[in-house]
Amino acid sequence: MALAEAGARGRLLRWPRVLLFGDSITEYSFQENGWGAYLAERLVRKCDVVNRGISGYNTRWAKLILPRLITESTGADSIAAVTIFFGANDSALKELNPKQHVPLEEYAANLKGMVQYLKSVDITADKIILITPPPLQESAWEKACLAKGDKLNRCNATTGQYAQACVQVAKECGTDVLDLWSLMQKNQDFSSYLSDGLHLSAKGNSFVAAQLWSRLENKLSALPSLLPYWRDVDHTNPEASLL
Repeated sequence: MALAEAGARGRLLRWPRVLLFGDSITEYSFQENGWGAYLAERLVRKCDVVNRGISGYNTRWAKLILPRLITESTGADSIAAVTIFFGANDSALKELNPKQHVPLEEYAANLKGMVQYLKSVDITADKIILITPPPLQESAWEKACLAKGDKLNRCNATTGQYAQACVQVAKECGTDVLDLWSLMQKNQDFSSYLSDGLHLSAKGNSFVAAQLWSRLENKLSALPSLLPYWRDVDHTNPEASLL
C-alpha cells in the first residue's frame, strides 16, 4: 500500500499534550534526571510532554506568551494537563533586580489571568496545576550572585509570600497546586534540593517529579497507550491493526 493511500485511510494520530510552562526551573527540567524528563518517560506512548520553560521570565511576560502557545484553533482540545510554574523571578527584590521583579499583587493577578485564559479556550480547571517557587537558600544563591558581580537579589521570606499568593490563586480558581515552598521546608535543611540556592539539584528534581506525578497520575491514568503493542499487531494484515 502506498504511503499516501495509507495516510488517507488512517485517522491522523494526535498525541495528547502535557504543557510545562514556566521559567528556567521548567526549561532545565529536560536535562538528565530532570523532572520534565521523568514525566516524559512515564507518559511515553500516552502523551507528548512539551517543555515551554523560558529562563529568566516572569508572569508579566508569560501572560503575553501563553495565548501564542495555546489557542482553540491550535489544539486546546488535545491538552491533557498544563503546569504553570513561575515566581522565582517575580519575587526578585525590586531595588536589586527591577527587570525581573513583579509586585506581589500583580503576580497574583497574572497567574489568575493565565488560568482564566486557559479556561476561555476550554481547558478546564482540573487540567491545570499551579506550582509555587521553591524555597531560596540564601547563602548559596548569594555566592552565585557574587560570582556574577551582583549582590544577593532574592530572599526566602519574600519568595514565601509569592508562594502563598500562588496557593491562594489556585484556591480561588479551583485548580490543583503544588506548594514546593512549603513542602521542601518540611525538611529542616532544604539546601540539598537546590543546586545553587535557586535551581533544582538532582534530589530536588526527583522530589518535584514525585510530587507532580502524584497529582498527574489520576488525571492521566485513563489515557490509553497509542497504537497496539507489537505482539498484538496482525502481521498477516497490519492495516487492520494500524489504520
